Amino acid sequence: MVPGVKWYGWLAFGFATAFACHAGPLAAQDSVIAEAPVPAPAPEPVEHVYVALTTSAGVITLDLDKTHAPLTTANFLKYVDSKRMDGAVFYRAMHLDYSDEPAGLLQGGVRDGAKLLPPVAHETTNQTGILHRAGTVSMARFAPGSATADFMILMSDMPALDAEKGNTGQDPGAGFAAFGHVASGMDVVRAIWNMPRSATKGEGVMKGDILENEVRIINARRVAAPESTAQGQ
Repeated sequence: MVPGVKWYGWLAFGFATAFACHAGPLAAQDSVIAEAPVPAPAPEPVEHVYVALTTSAGVITLDLDKTHAPLTTANFLKYVDSKRMDGAVFYRAMHLDYSDEPAGLLQGGVRDGAKLLPPVAHETTNQTGILHRAGTVSMARFAPGSATADFMILMSDMPALDAEKGNTGQDPGAGFAAFGHVASGMDVVRAIWNMPRSATKGEGVMKGDILENEVRIINARRVAAPESTAQGQ
């Protein structure tokens, strides 16, 4: 917000008049009234929805941003609430070699076509403001608007997955739909990501990224905020 000018009414007027009566030529100078800063508005409350993915390797709790990514969050929750996410798997661990630190992503989702729901409209990072950083949860897709139940968890910052500035959802440059982040269990994500990968499984960009043994999501359920997260809000 642009700071406004605070006027002090008759008190200021009386002071200025008395000053003019005694100051002579100085009264002709413009009087300056300091601008009082206007407090910034309180930040908009964000509605968080927490989902615990119980896997054979441990529990990963996701913090989904329903306020800024309502369509993508609602789509993911349809799979959770209908138990269609139960039995989904983590199957891809993409490793990038540009850093000594873990870099890349872990991908999973529903592999049973009979469980898939209609695709969700594409929400760009320009619309949501949720960027692709380490721990971000984002939807996998082909064309914009084709995402169903495949999702990614980022091991590192990957700004190349963000939409190009000004893009409203058309390729090229539409990016991917980020909709939350890992609230707890990033150690489990890393453990799965570090599991052996097959040298022969997968095609195209997937080749070399497919886990030798998929990691099953036993169930996915809404949960209360993790204690550390709740205290921080």
